[in-house]
Amino acid sequence: MPGGLAADRFGGKWLVGGSILLSSVVSLLTPASARIHIGVLITLRVLSGLGEGVMLPAIHALIARWSIPQYRSIVVCLILIGADAGIIVGVFLTGIMCDHGFAGGWPSAFYVYGMVGCVWFVAWIFLCYNSPYTHPRISPAELEYWEREIGSEDLSSHPPTPWRKILTSVPVWALALAFFANNWGFFTLAICLPLYMHDVLGFDMTRNGAFSAVPFIASLMIPIFAILADWLRSPGRLSTTVVRKAFCVVGFILPGCLLILMEYIGCDRTLAVATLFAVVAFVGLAMTTVFVNQLDLAPLHAGKIMGLTYTVANLAAICAPLVVGALTYERSTREEWQKVFFLSSGIYAVGAIVFLIFGSGERQSWAD
Repeated sequence: MPGGLAADRFGGKWLVGGSILLSSVVSLLTPASARIHIGVLITLRVLSGLGEGVMLPAIHALIARWSIPQYRSIVVCLILIGADAGIIVGVFLTGIMCDHGFAGGWPSAFYVYGMVGCVWFVAWIFLCYNSPYTHPRISPAELEYWEREIGSEDLSSHPPTPWRKILTSVPVWALALAFFANNWGFFTLAICLPLYMHDVLGFDMTRNGAFSAVPFIASLMIPIFAILADWLRSPGRLSTTVVRKAFCVVGFILPGCLLILMEYIGCDRTLAVATLFAVVAFVGLAMTTVFVNQLDLAPLHAGKIMGLTYTVANLAAICAPLVVGALTYERSTREEWQKVFFLSSGIYAVGAIVFLIFGSGERQSWAD
């Protein structure tokens, strides 16, 4: 939440860049810290989390000033696809580097990703600016375009934060709970899927990385869903509220049903990977809501609302791996993993119901 407040007040450029730089430096230091003491390693992971915590709120503060409302689903999802592309590349290459990399194998992954992040930060400094008004190389024609499409007030204003209105807004909390459900499923798959592939399906490390990456290839469909969402929101079709609710409900209920289906698949590797592929694909429908709805509700406060909803969602990022560890602690068998999938299905269902009843896609009265 402090990250969202700072981003809406001062802009997101240095918050986004700083978060990536901090995480990259932590990555470079991780192998040495692991050899020194576990306490040093944990401290670095906390620092990395503090840095990454401000990234999404800061990104939304930038998007509010660099995108047209009609196309925000596409813009947000094109940006977010980078996270899934990172997972695909990361789990695939890390498995290979653990077996064949330099510096003893697994440390090479931290060194490679850390160096890539530092190089990215240098490019970011020269290419990104907080708004069209602060860009030194923008043409008068383009600046006029942004003023016409977004409005000079939304481009430049930093109004006082209506905290009471935000904290008592039913649509905001409905979005927060939907975001929680989305993150529970996402982190269950992203963090714990390699464990399932190894313990239940019996993949070795290299093949584990490759097949753990396969389901997340489906996330490349997210921009297609975003294009569909914005097309449906066009004048004369459906309201933004209807589109956001429909995509959220379908994007939670279908993956929940597929996770329940995992009980009947057994240890069939091909069918299991294909089902998980479909799960990730359909979750992409919900992501066009949970990552974009903040901009629908209040563009000038999108960073703060993302900070609030992402704080709630990150409780799932903390709890999901802990719960998976507790449920699979004894033997990590298929039966124990089915409990994990049933729980994720139930959380998806709750998130869908709450957003269907209480969610909204309209700009709120306190948004200005």
